[in-house]
Amino acid sequence: MKCAQCPIACGADRDKSAGACLVKGLKIAKYYLHPFEEPCISYKNGSGCIFFCGCSLKCVFCQNYEVSRAVRGKDITRAELADIFRQLEDMGADNINLVNPTHYLKDISEALAIYRPKIPIVYNTHGYESLQALKEASAFVDVWLTDLKFTDPLLAKRYTERADYPDFALPAVEFMAEKPLVMSDGKMLSGCIIRHLVLPQAAYDGVNVVKFVSTLPEVYFSLMSQYTPYGEAGKFPELRRGITRREYGKVLAAIEEYGLKNVYIQDFSSSGEKFIPSWDY
Repeated sequence: MKCAQCPIACGADRDKSAGACLVKGLKIAKYYLHPFEEPCISYKNGSGCIFFCGCSLKCVFCQNYEVSRAVRGKDITRAELADIFRQLEDMGADNINLVNPTHYLKDISEALAIYRPKIPIVYNTHGYESLQALKEASAFVDVWLTDLKFTDPLLAKRYTERADYPDFALPAVEFMAEKPLVMSDGKMLSGCIIRHLVLPQAAYDGVNVVKFVSTLPEVYFSLMSQYTPYGEAGKFPELRRGITRREYGKVLAAIEEYGLKNVYIQDFSSSGEKFIPSWDY
């Protein structure tokens, strides 16, 4: 079957050969209880994260670089994925967190048909999504956890070679933001969280992201300061350093200016490789 699960729609038969995402079949790098998501996602016991290999976007600064480039990982079956859902649930996970899942959408749907956990399903995406894929995923998704990386196509082109990122991501985020917000004792059972990572020399785009988010229904917004030079960032002079307090402050000021509520703000000192998991495969 020709793959069209992400906006690239490369047409690969991914049972036989790798697509634009760099993977064929079904491949993961790790699954475990992750304590470092937003508090309403990690909650008390941790989020049951499953890190899928490959990526349709491939940001040059990706902190999961080895995984997004499919340098490492383990091939599994859909039945084994269903068993991972069960294992994480038995471990006490507060949700099942599908990290970068879209190019495995059909595999995930079939695994959930084998076993559907009784805890929320989190769809953790970079935001480069087609509305068709999101509509298919909405059959099982409880919580959308999405990046909004860029509103500026020039930034998107420079760092992902996908100048059309905003063309897909902005409508995608609008779709995800329609998910009704349901909280229980600080735990998100339903809703949408929008993340933005502030990049060096790109605070202006962070301000534009905040402005866009202010137009949406009730969502959570997560501002991240953890940018750390990684992957291919060394090829870009402006990405060889972390962000400055001034850059972060500009986006913080926009949050106040545009009146965002339900906001998570990372401490400025959150950069570094401590947020990069130790991969199992």
